[in-house]
Amino acid sequence: MIRGRLPWALLAVLILAQICYPLTTGATRAGLTVGTVVLGYLLSVGHALLSRGARTAGALVAVATGGGFAIEAIGVATGVPFGSYDYSGELGPKLAGVPLIIPLAWTWMAWPAWLAAVRLTPSRLGRVALAAVGLAAWDLFLDPQMVAEGYWVWRDATPALPGLPGIPVSNYLGWLLFAVLLMGALRPLAGPAVDRVDGRDAPMLALYLWTYLSSVLAHAVFLRLPASAIWGAVGMAVTAVPLAVALLPARRDGGHRPAPDRAPRPGVDAAA
Repeated sequence: MIRGRLPWALLAVLILAQICYPLTTGATRAGLTVGTVVLGYLLSVGHALLSRGARTAGALVAVATGGGFAIEAIGVATGVPFGSYDYSGELGPKLAGVPLIIPLAWTWMAWPAWLAAVRLTPSRLGRVALAAVGLAAWDLFLDPQMVAEGYWVWRDATPALPGLPGIPVSNYLGWLLFAVLLMGALRPLAGPAVDRVDGRDAPMLALYLWTYLSSVLAHAVFLRLPASAIWGAVGMAVTAVPLAVALLPARRDGGHRPAPDRAPRPGVDAAA
């Protein structure tokens, strides 16, 4: 019972921290940013461990955390694949020019993006594509917000998306490229459990939808970043809107429906 409630408890604390973000400034806001990423990381990795086991959680850490650090270190050193950029010192300790919380952020949102794709399509290639878009689109919110705070800066920010100065288009293409590689590697390393629809995924699906809706509201109203509110709303809608629609029947019938790619398991699906 406690293990089942833990992801919900972490999600509640995470939401509270994000609600407080627009109310803070300066070092307090930077510290809250770091704390939020750590909470999100613990939530995603913890949920993967509790719901899918050690192999899946280990694969998530290896691919998203390890891979995230590697691609960021390459990016800072060479400008490939995101473009040329530097991190400030406001996000805590750095290794190879990369704040240690950055790969945690990749992991935080990679897991709910994958689970959303699992819920939406039985196709393995479709899941990789949809999860990659679901993760990469998050950066349409993230990068404008973090650049506005001065947490990182681009040396050459051209060409940029309309309304999003200071961030080159290459950054978003780099996110999509790495997201495809990340999602493509996750499944074979994590094993068959990663493809399973599970009733315990509810907090992670709620996290994805909360991230979408709260980011639109925060950027449009509190952070005064209307362009990123629009870009992010359109980009993440590719995954978030179908996910919200798919979850509606589950609410109406109490959630008692089998996964799209397997037969119901007596006693297990009923409990879900």
